[in-house]
Amino acid sequence: MKKTEIAICLMVAALTVPGTAMAYVGPGAGLSLLGALWALVAALGTALVFVAIWPIRKMLRRRRAGQARPATATAASARAEQRD
Repeated sequence: MKKTEIAICLMVAALTVPGTAMAYVGPGAGLSLLGALWALVAALGTALVFVAIWPIRKMLRRRRAGQARPATATAASARAEQRD
């Protein structure tokens, strides 16, 4: 009885162990897969860079707008003085 149980367990184990997979990925499929992977990595990287840079760009725009207002105000006052 013990021998038959051991034999059955060994047979089940031998049948469930995967064998060598005989698969082939051709060069066309492999290059397509690599191209899609690179495109995905590039898109994610670009998105992360733009999200990281967005607050800096916003700050620079506000700073430029703040510097531009006094210059336009002085130009407007200079024009008004010339008219008088």
